[in-house]
Amino acid sequence: MRILVLAPQPFMAQRGTPIAVRMMLETLSERGDTVDVLTFPEGEPVEIDRCRIVRVPGLPGLRRFRPGFSLKKLVADAIMGPMAAWMTIRHRYDLVIGVEESAFIALVLRVFLRVPYIADVDSSMPEQIDDKFGLPGWLRRWLDGAEGLMLRHAAGAITCCRALEDLVRGHAPDLPVRTVEDVTMLDPDAPGVPPADAVFDEPVVIYVGNLESYQGVDLLIDGMARLGDAAGPVRLVVIGGTEDHVAAARARAAGLGLADRASFLGPRPVDRLGDYLAAATITASPRVQGRNTPMKIYSYLDSGRPLLATRLPTHTQVLDDEIAMLVAPTPEDVARGLGELLRDADLRRRMGDAARRRVAAEFSPDAYRRKLDGFLRDEIAPGLKPSRRRAEPRTATDPRPAPVARKDAR
Repeated sequence: MRILVLAPQPFMAQRGTPIAVRMMLETLSERGDTVDVLTFPEGEPVEIDRCRIVRVPGLPGLRRFRPGFSLKKLVADAIMGPMAAWMTIRHRYDLVIGVEESAFIALVLRVFLRVPYIADVDSSMPEQIDDKFGLPGWLRRWLDGAEGLMLRHAAGAITCCRALEDLVRGHAPDLPVRTVEDVTMLDPDAPGVPPADAVFDEPVVIYVGNLESYQGVDLLIDGMARLGDAAGPVRLVVIGGTEDHVAAARARAAGLGLADRASFLGPRPVDRLGDYLAAATITASPRVQGRNTPMKIYSYLDSGRPLLATRLPTHTQVLDDEIAMLVAPTPEDVARGLGELLRDADLRRRMGDAARRRVAAEFSPDAYRRKLDGFLRDEIAPGLKPSRRRAEPRTATDPRPAPVARKDAR
């Protein structure tokens, strides 16, 4: 198939959604599909066979996009819409895949240009905006209605977790939908060498990710501050975040007496993730909001280190008490869970081993490719009009030679 992917994020960037988009593009390429990607102005260059990258113009102010909703993203989305329409008219795509809010652009293309689309639902836009700004009830209901309208007109939907699959089915019960979970980002052949800036004499609790409020890093800091002496010495290492967020988190830790027991390293290359996790005694995901399961969870589990996570749907749709220390989202219970893990080396070993086995069985790259390819082949392609199906795409195991790759167009 000839596919247009709308990716309203910096691409490529070393964070959750752009990494998931790259995985999707690589799978489409292996299938033999030809893909155009329309994305934001900034991002690292990347080359994928049969994939051409087209960027929204880098107008003044359209840089440094942070995760989540922002007015800056709305401006970039508004520019992306007409560009997507022009590309669709020129290239007559068989299918559009709209990632996150760009599925609304795909809806407009469906209405005016009759091209079918899949909604790639990595989060709920109304919920995300409401969590950040606190919407009045009437506006939240209007946004929920718009989200439902977009889903009911789609040819299908892809989600990254069961909670979002339930949300999609609530809006559109008859829509074909498939959950295709994220996978570990760790290289199975890399031994994992702990970097010097994450090695300490005391046990290390590591958090990796952005420092937006929904991630719950403040909760983790507060829980660390409540650890009693019985747990022994322990070091908190926080990786990621903007300069402003890092400064705020460091100030919070200092105010709670953790200045000498907390290290804020800022961003680190994602290809060093395995090395940093190798330095961990405990990994932590203290998220307090959201439906989707954080991508880093799968790498945490694959590291063989025990994971402490909040007992909320964002985690419990993947985690259980066998593979993680699940705690209430309160500083007291975070401290309790950390204390149990720090005092019991055998518990840490059992939990880490069970987590690694779970990843190998359910969250491997092969499982991702199998789920996405099966959904497109069995549930989406049969519903396309004959003129849009064209030749059957080459699968990852098809021995036919692949078409010549097109270069990254910036």
